[in-house]
Amino acid sequence: MADTPAFLDADRPDVPDIVIPRGILPFHLPGRPVRGRLVRLGPLADALLSRHDNPEVVTRLQGRALALAAGLAGALKFRGSFSLQAKGDGPVPLLLADCTEAGALRGYARVLEEAIEAAAIRDDMTDAQLLGEGYLAFTVDQGPDTDRHQGIVAIGGETLEAMALGYFRESEQMGAWIRLAATRTADGWRAAGLILERVAAGDNDAWDTATALAETLTEDELLDDALDGETLLWRLFAVEGVAADRARALAYGCRCSRQRLSTILAGFEADDLDHMTVDGEIVMNC
Repeated sequence: MADTPAFLDADRPDVPDIVIPRGILPFHLPGRPVRGRLVRLGPLADALLSRHDNPEVVTRLQGRALALAAGLAGALKFRGSFSLQAKGDGPVPLLLADCTEAGALRGYARVLEEAIEAAAIRDDMTDAQLLGEGYLAFTVDQGPDTDRHQGIVAIGGETLEAMALGYFRESEQMGAWIRLAATRTADGWRAAGLILERVAAGDNDAWDTATALAETLTEDELLDDALDGETLLWRLFAVEGVAADRARALAYGCRCSRQRLSTILAGFEADDLDHMTVDGEIVMNC
């Protein structure tokens, strides 16, 4: 029997125990200044997105944010995480998505209860209308002993893709192309994304050709579980040539373990803990 009790074991399997072995498929176009990642959450999307009973338009936004975070984390070459956080004054004032270099993925969307009660959230609302005026922060965290790298852009454009492109343009000074999708299918929620990055200056024709080919991608193709990633990439870029790199797995990555929460509580004074106690218990929600 292990010396560490199960509830203190920080390395125990994620719950729900769903792993998508080829959730992130990096690739490049040989001889062209283009690299990218194809992200497909498969049934993991349903496990993450069905945990909260949000309006569908909000869940679609959250699913696309998860795919975007996973795709950006797929470029990490070190141990750490990539997170995006949107804060605004709209009916969805907070949107979070976070993914580690190992593929531990999590996310959350906070919806104003009064907006739901007033039927202020419509299915045709844009991402910008849901979030309102505010900012979008992209953060690379390499651990407690290093400084975090953060890029902040104003919530601008109507879609999350447009906001992310603003980050690439202003903070990374890199050309990029992004397509995200999330919807409820007969098999549950699915979310996916395709990200292209321009890795060198010059050769505008090659970049323009790559993005024109990517524009032919349909949402059905992107979300189709039966269409494997390599086949999809070849379907898109066969004219230019495409090479898939080593795939990365994705899994549910909430890090709110009992050990972590106990450590947080240990940082409070006894009087503060007394104020948190209700009927002899302190309740902390994930």
